[in-house]
Amino acid sequence: MENSHNVRRVISVLVENESSVLSRISGLFAGRGYNIETLTVAPVPNSNLSHITIATKGSARVLEQITKQLHKLVPVYKVIEHEEMVEKEMVLVKFPIEESLADIEALCSAYNGGIVNVGVSICIGMVADEPCRVKHFIEAIERYNPIEVVRGGVVAIER
Repeated sequence: MENSHNVRRVISVLVENESSVLSRISGLFAGRGYNIETLTVAPVPNSNLSHITIATKGSARVLEQITKQLHKLVPVYKVIEHEEMVEKEMVLVKFPIEESLADIEALCSAYNGGIVNVGVSICIGMVADEPCRVKHFIEAIERYNPIEVVRGGVVAIER
């Protein structure tokens, strides 16, 4: 059974695309002493709205309170607590060119990705998959001496 103090929750928030909205939303989490694991913000096409996706962990009671407070913020149009969702995360990894490009390509492909750029001294791989699989990919690439790893935030959509 999952620890009630360590429940993972993905919340989507549709907000007016205006300054200081993100500050107010992150302030709700900071005010309660909870960390945001990932935060992704992007404009909604053909509208004046933005879609904010927040992945966090905490007690069910506190997360419920945060959700209620999110509903009260003036620029918030909708708060979605995902039950059944499709969830993806992206990671970019820079490798030295001395490593096997074929091996890196095969590993990236196994995690819904590939090599997206090759330079004189480096190559860059990209993976977009479920967060737990992205974590496993990052563990698996260690043998290829990554120079840099940049992990993006979670995006989610209700089924």
